[in-house]
Amino acid sequence: MKKFVMAALGGTFAGIVLTTQIAAPLLAQDNAKGGTVYEQLDLFGDVFERIRAQYVEEVDSKDLIEAAIDGMLSSLDPHSSYLSADDAAAMRVQTRGSFGGLGIEVTQEDGFVRVVTPMDGTPADKAGMQTGDYITHVDGESLLGLTLDDAVDLMRGPVGSEIIVTVVREGVDEPFDVSIIRDTIKLTAATARTVGNTVVLRVTTFNDQTYPNMSEGLAREVEALGGFDKVDGFVLDLRNNPGGLLTQAIAVSDAFLNSGEIVSTRGRNAAESERVNAELGDLAEGKPMVVLINGGSASASEIVAGALQDHRRGIVVGTKSFGKGSVQTVMPLASNGAMRLTTARYYTPSGRSIQALGVSPDIVVEQPPRHPDTDTGEEEVKNTRSEADLRGSLNNDSLTDDERRKIEDEREAAEEAAKLRDDDFQLSYAVDLIKGLSAIAMAQK
Repeated sequence: MKKFVMAALGGTFAGIVLTTQIAAPLLAQDNAKGGTVYEQLDLFGDVFERIRAQYVEEVDSKDLIEAAIDGMLSSLDPHSSYLSADDAAAMRVQTRGSFGGLGIEVTQEDGFVRVVTPMDGTPADKAGMQTGDYITHVDGESLLGLTLDDAVDLMRGPVGSEIIVTVVREGVDEPFDVSIIRDTIKLTAATARTVGNTVVLRVTTFNDQTYPNMSEGLAREVEALGGFDKVDGFVLDLRNNPGGLLTQAIAVSDAFLNSGEIVSTRGRNAAESERVNAELGDLAEGKPMVVLINGGSASASEIVAGALQDHRRGIVVGTKSFGKGSVQTVMPLASNGAMRLTTARYYTPSGRSIQALGVSPDIVVEQPPRHPDTDTGEEEVKNTRSEADLRGSLNNDSLTDDERRKIEDEREAAEEAAKLRDDDFQLSYAVDLIKGLSAIAMAQK
């Protein structure tokens, strides 16, 4: 049996399980308990035929059967569902990193669609959608009572077309409408940049390109800084990352671990439990690491954060993650459809399940809300005068020109880092933490 599994919200396609199920022994076992399976199948057939013959309008038999299958799967948990041929094809495309849509990962809560995360740079992100938003209506049509797949279908449409979603947001008194223009979503799974001497690795999703994108970006930025001796450390930014392929979560975790367990999965059958261990090799060469998470970090993101946290390889900073600790397997069905079925729970190296609990950060750092309306438009007047500004002040003759330039460069870098606090306080905190950890490591050498 060749098996690929996934750990994602919103139905990211992870692969195929090819298997032959022998139903007779199972049915015989149930038959011994009272024959209830056969009786219920007879009941289903009776209801099906009555609907076909007596419903007020003619209905398609295929649609009835698919609805029954979807209802059976969706009754299990929020992540099990039936995929039509079109849906299955769309999921395969999504894992390759380019697809049409709004650019949000969603789940269902209290009958409404809840935004897990808007993906970086997508139409939903640009329109101002936020993690935790509830979508109650699409183009004026209520989503109450619809399945998650049906709600997602309403949000689909041609690239370039407009959609109006009605949003309920915590802290906002009244629901409000958001206009989003559908577009082709081209996700860059991972990017890298430097902030001072810290390399920031931003991972937005776990698809086929995540590890290659991340490792190439890391190597490029380290080289640009002049080698590992010039690097203070690394920030792995997993905020608003809804998850994706389990194999890629393992690869990213393994990139920074030399040994030990990364994750274990435990299903209904104990014999099918699996443990995955890290192999020798740390892309960061032991440099300090900070992992950033928030409420939009789910599934595969939580596997990575949990593994690095349990091994004390990185300090986890931010707010509690989403708490999706289950693994889905996508199994092909007839007519090119598929069944997405929850088959296991995953556990971090210490043996903890994060299902419904999430990963708790080592240091809780909230992202302060922005208040653009309070901006008066007047520049803040700061007292920037110093001794050097005083007429006739003495020169500092104890420094060479090179030493003076170094001090000025360090001051400029510190001022740039301070500016980051206004744009992204959590990232600024992580960078400052890396500087401190790097200074301690240098002092101990």
